[in-house]
Amino acid sequence: MSHKQLADSNLRPTSDQELLSIADYVAHDSIESPLAYSTARYCLMDALGCAMLALQYPECRKLLGPIVPGTVVPNGSRVIGTNYVLDPIQAAFNMGSLIRWLDFNDTWLAAEWGHPSDNLGAILAVTDYESRKRINQGNPPLLMRDVLTAMIKAYEIQGILALENSFNRIGLDHVVLVKVASTALVMHLLGGSFDSICNALSHAWIDGQSLRTYRHAPNTGSRKSWAAGDATSRGVRLAWLVMQGEMGYPSALTAKKWGFYDVTWHGQMLHLPQPFGSYVMENILFKISYPAEFHAQTAVECAVSLHPKIKDRLDDIEKIVLTTQEPAIRIISKTGPLYNPADRDHCLQYMTAIGLIHGDLRAEYYEDDFASDPRIDCLREKMQVQENPKFSKDYLDPEKRSIANAIQIYFKDGSHTEKVQVDYPIGHKRRREESIPLLLKKFESNLSHLFSNEEIAQRKNLFLNLDELENLPVNEFMELFARTDVKKKVLA
Repeated sequence: MSHKQLADSNLRPTSDQELLSIADYVAHDSIESPLAYSTARYCLMDALGCAMLALQYPECRKLLGPIVPGTVVPNGSRVIGTNYVLDPIQAAFNMGSLIRWLDFNDTWLAAEWGHPSDNLGAILAVTDYESRKRINQGNPPLLMRDVLTAMIKAYEIQGILALENSFNRIGLDHVVLVKVASTALVMHLLGGSFDSICNALSHAWIDGQSLRTYRHAPNTGSRKSWAAGDATSRGVRLAWLVMQGEMGYPSALTAKKWGFYDVTWHGQMLHLPQPFGSYVMENILFKISYPAEFHAQTAVECAVSLHPKIKDRLDDIEKIVLTTQEPAIRIISKTGPLYNPADRDHCLQYMTAIGLIHGDLRAEYYEDDFASDPRIDCLREKMQVQENPKFSKDYLDPEKRSIANAIQIYFKDGSHTEKVQVDYPIGHKRRREESIPLLLKKFESNLSHLFSNEEIAQRKNLFLNLDELENLPVNEFMELFARTDVKKKVLA
């Protein structure tokens, strides 16, 4: 009579292939694409501008600084726009939250979506710390070329993992991919080996992953504005632990019963449809015109174009037909009360109504005082949201990656506007030539809250000279964007 084996095999496997592939890319691959480096400097420029604008909002500022007030870390990381000098983990949280706060930084849309510049919290914090440590030890600092390379690779890891893997469909937030990408790149920037990158990545996958609860009705709230800061700082923390010799877990993904795939991914495997290179950076989407969830960007653009024709006829509107893609319906289409700014900037109908009424959409338009205008909810109630299957198909087409929306307005007298449709928002690769001058203006505007015109021009010219930027030590770059005074409402 045979007896069933009741013990698990304890033979330690080799690392999962997914961990090996990411680690090999981070540790060994060179980036040869001039387009990727050229685009990366604009992504960096834009992210810093978003952070400077976010400093104007008290709800963001209150989360910044050290855990223990007054703490200053020797050779610590500067926090852009402030005079804080923090440990790299807390600095990553600060900068990741600043960059992401207003939903205005760059975007990647596929089966999963996200914001690859979220990783800059970790990249800037660690490269600044490493540079100051090296100088203190008599060694040369890291250069901004290293930052741009790390950006390209972090964008690629997050973006390629997002192409065919929809974390949102099982309720997980996309910041899991920020944590994974940040962990891998920080491990490398700290001098970690190939094996240590694998070990750190295993921790990122077995970590608890954030639910999307805070992004959706009826719980949308401000955590979505600091979730990326949390994820990128967690990446630094995990890499730090492995640098101290903490072990890894080679089958973090594939372990039967206990691994990520069986516990979280319904037994399926992640799909990596193409090799890691520089595809994501080359095709990144910029948010230029409006601080709005990206699936609504073209809807707002349509609304703004209709504004001159309907601004004096708001009371005559009978219905507004808003045609969109399936992801927009799933994540930002909602009715009923909107309770806070985070709720409003994830409401397709609210953003569209603002564009129709005011012909613009700014970050302050999400605040409570502005949102009390009764015309906004009146227009929201008249909106009929519907999916165009072609919009949804083109959204996922790798040759298009459109984010289409269309609006047509019907009046009580039986007349109607033309149907206005925008397939590709300003900031899309197909509109890149049109976008860059506007991106530069956005940067200048965002910095105007903290810097003089002369200082702004100096910083803009640095980004326009890629060779000068790449050869600038990271610590010197960070000093250009930190503040040591308290003028113009800068944090004390």
